[in-house]
Amino acid sequence: MKLLRKHRDWLMIVIAILALPFVFYFVQKPDYGRMRSGQFARVFGRTISEVELQREARLFGLARELGMAEFLRDLTLSAAKEEEMIQEFVINLAIVRHEAEQLGIRPSRGQVVELIRNLPAFRGVDGFDPKKYEEFSGNLLAPNGFNESQIEELASDELCLRKIKDLLAVGVSLPESDIKTQFDQFYGKNFASVVRFNLADFAKEVKIGDDDVRKYFDAHKDEFKTDEKRKIELVRFALSEEQKKLTGKDRVDTLMKLQDRANDFSQALLEKGADFDQVAKKLQVPVETTGDFSAESPDPKMKDKTKLSAAAFQLTSQEATSDVIEEENGYYIAHLVGVTPARPLSLDEAKPKILETLKTQHERVLLATKGSQVARDLREAAKNNQPLAQVCQKNGVKMDKIEPFAIADDADVAENKPKTDSPDLASIKNAAVQIEPGDVSDFLADQNGGVIVVLEKREPPDPAKDQKIKATFEERYLKNKREIVFFEWLRNRQQAAGLQMAQG
Repeated sequence: MKLLRKHRDWLMIVIAILALPFVFYFVQKPDYGRMRSGQFARVFGRTISEVELQREARLFGLARELGMAEFLRDLTLSAAKEEEMIQEFVINLAIVRHEAEQLGIRPSRGQVVELIRNLPAFRGVDGFDPKKYEEFSGNLLAPNGFNESQIEELASDELCLRKIKDLLAVGVSLPESDIKTQFDQFYGKNFASVVRFNLADFAKEVKIGDDDVRKYFDAHKDEFKTDEKRKIELVRFALSEEQKKLTGKDRVDTLMKLQDRANDFSQALLEKGADFDQVAKKLQVPVETTGDFSAESPDPKMKDKTKLSAAAFQLTSQEATSDVIEEENGYYIAHLVGVTPARPLSLDEAKPKILETLKTQHERVLLATKGSQVARDLREAAKNNQPLAQVCQKNGVKMDKIEPFAIADDADVAENKPKTDSPDLASIKNAAVQIEPGDVSDFLADQNGGVIVVLEKREPPDPAKDQKIKATFEERYLKNKREIVFFEWLRNRQQAAGLQMAQG
């Protein structure tokens, strides 16, 4: 990369010449699945190559910038990590395109244009904003090798996806009895008592000896190390507080000027015998020096600069200076000053952490055992119509009556909301939603302890007051059912597609 930057002027001329035949060769949309490159996956007998994966990954980013949140959510299912989301998106998009073709779904030009005009990225105060469209095209499409046709492509894909979901939704219906049961459960007024457990109450029962500490240390010795620490110098080419207020073209132009300065600095470092501090002095750029910091605890000078912090731990004595690092409001270049390597902790150094770990583990075991036992005793007593207070007294716990509450946190059901939400109300609701009146919940652990809920009765909502809320609930409940049907359909189509992921 440094060699390329050093000779970037003549290299750009060569690239421009080579680009011309490339453009003409690929003027038609290529079949990326047939290109001779690494294989990512196969669906419906067609190969999705690594080249296509990279291209669709850029489409994923484009859709995100366009504000196509529901479209991306539908195609990424339950993926959590960015890489997994992109892979799900690429596979499921291929499936949706295949199914749309089989069903003969082809959005009209007018439908595509209308959807584009309503994308969040192009909406202004008065609706579609042509200026935002122009800025988006100039700032985000070209750098990714795209043009307006990719926006149309994504719009067409979303319309196909919507039509498929509409077809699937035709067969989804909700029996009135099912709706009533669910509505009463979530919006009815619950009358309950709870048995609370505090994790700290079990601390006095925990006894940890030196042998326990040594055994744990011997079994996890490799885990006990000091953090590797780094110290760097850095130069920044960042927006001033006043410049951060800029928007649109003015902001882009200012950032480009800063980028040019950063590139000039980086280019100067490539000269033979170049020294970081001397280059900074020559170009009149202030040098900042951090203290020793770890990956978990970055230096204050690097606050909210995740890329800069990560880059600092990639530097070595041979490659001590980073490339230009882009952050939200500017550009940075880091130079490694020193490294304090991680070292193994001795038993004495690791002992405080081991004691805390073992203490917490033992407390959790005692808590879970006690909570499960009390829940079983209460459930057995309730089944035999025995006083629950006696069970609590026998087990040394206390049962408290709480204010009536509704499972749903709907602001419109004000009469069902407790005057003061208790810290464990979420746990109480989670337990109550799983049982019927007269039942005792399982012990439900939380961060500070846990809770057992005894649900005494549940009063249904007032029909005269809750028609509007019920209508909203029915709409939301029906939508959720349709979403489930769609996700099940998508999983089934993955199986029908003979989905195969490339090994390695």
